Amino acid sequence: MSVSIPARGIPHDTLLEQMASFRDRDADWKGGRVFSLVYYGGDAHHDFLEKAHNLFFAENALNPMAFASLRRMEAEVIRMTAAMLNGGPESVGTMTSGGTESVLLSVKTARDRARAKNKRLVKPNLVVPETIHVAFDKAASYFGLEIRYARVRGDMRADVRDLEGLIDAQTVLIAASAPQYPHGVIDPIEEIGRIALRRKIPFHVDACVGGFVLPWLERLGEPIPLWDFRVPGVTSISADIHKYGLAPKGASTITYRDMSYLRHQFFVSTDWPGGIYASPTMPGTRPGGAISAAWAAMMALGEDGYQHHAGLAMKSARRLVDGLSAIDGIEVIARPDAPIVAYRTTEQSKLDVFALADQLEDRDWSVDRMQSPNCIHLTVTSNHEKVVDEYLEDVRTAMHWLETHPNLPSRGNAAMYGMMAKIPFRGMVKSSVLDIMEKMYGPHAADPGFDPMGDGEEGAIMRLVKEYGGKAASLLGRAEKIRDGIPFLAKKRRK
Repeated sequence: MSVSIPARGIPHDTLLEQMASFRDRDADWKGGRVFSLVYYGGDAHHDFLEKAHNLFFAENALNPMAFASLRRMEAEVIRMTAAMLNGGPESVGTMTSGGTESVLLSVKTARDRARAKNKRLVKPNLVVPETIHVAFDKAASYFGLEIRYARVRGDMRADVRDLEGLIDAQTVLIAASAPQYPHGVIDPIEEIGRIALRRKIPFHVDACVGGFVLPWLERLGEPIPLWDFRVPGVTSISADIHKYGLAPKGASTITYRDMSYLRHQFFVSTDWPGGIYASPTMPGTRPGGAISAAWAAMMALGEDGYQHHAGLAMKSARRLVDGLSAIDGIEVIARPDAPIVAYRTTEQSKLDVFALADQLEDRDWSVDRMQSPNCIHLTVTSNHEKVVDEYLEDVRTAMHWLETHPNLPSRGNAAMYGMMAKIPFRGMVKSSVLDIMEKMYGPHAADPGFDPMGDGEEGAIMRLVKEYGGKAASLLGRAEKIRDGIPFLAKKRRK
């Protein structure tokens, strides 16, 4: 069955009611049951942003001359962001559609800057910690760069000595995180900045998740290490307004120390029959609603509002860290610098953390699973203050259940999130995932009852991974520990 435009338009009320019903099985982000994806500032703020977005939902920032209002708001967003990040009067930047675009632009800009300065550049590379966001892998793939991963220390921060050893004459960018997403810790930005200065290489700080919370935590007295433009070697920073900036989705920023970097981000064509074409970021059309709502969020919340939400988020994260640490058989991966918590079951407990994740899902929590090491991830916001006690009680109950059912295997999503990079035949799985994605975005995706897993070979492989992946991930995790203790078999860097 195919879907086509209806012959006659359907009444608005009918459509809105139908659309609302589509959300029946969506995760309950407003109730605090989701520890990722949505950053909610409360009903009043949410309603205000809808109105601010709708005021400019038809405008297009592709042509800033036609829509001076959008040009003004974007410029003010960048000035406010640069000031928050301790940039100087020469700081410049643009808004983007999200953290991934900001990261892509940081890599593209560094590559093009290096090409302009070094005609002998043959195979450009970027050097990053192995905990860097996967958007850098995407950027390297898109723009033809080699990506080199530095090891992390026991505290999950970048090993600076290892990172410096990966730099050579073809390195066009160094990047690190503030904080890194998996465990919420800030890489040694000052140390890396000194290396970048000495080697004369641009240094990007990925603060997509932390950019709009770390500055306010510092003002509240948290011991946040230097990570922004106060570090001399830092040349660019990405920071998402649609995360802890509490703006609607589609709003991020990339800020540079000065125009000598930003100029390499721009695309200009003078030969197109349609006329001179200039674009500051990757898209052509740039939705006005995202710009206007981001500006409105920053203006409406102000410094006091951001400090209030940051304080609640960090307080909630600390309660989770302390509460989880007090549960027998649970350990927190690292003491976070930001409101991000990652935890796992202890080796002594012999319990599978992914089986724990399954139990939490059965209690209606949306659970994010991570690997290397296998653990559960929580991005904590001010909206989670109300559910901390309930979450901890459910973890305690789930752990008790697992202790009385020690042979209970993990299931489902454990395979998808905790298994992909470990299974011996991951090349086959990658091929299967690509085939499934082709179906998911193919011509039959809208058919009733459509199942991208289907009856094909790729679906069979993924069903096996989902069914047995969690248990295999735990076994392979133990095997990795043994292997890493043998020098010539030690774990290779992320691929």
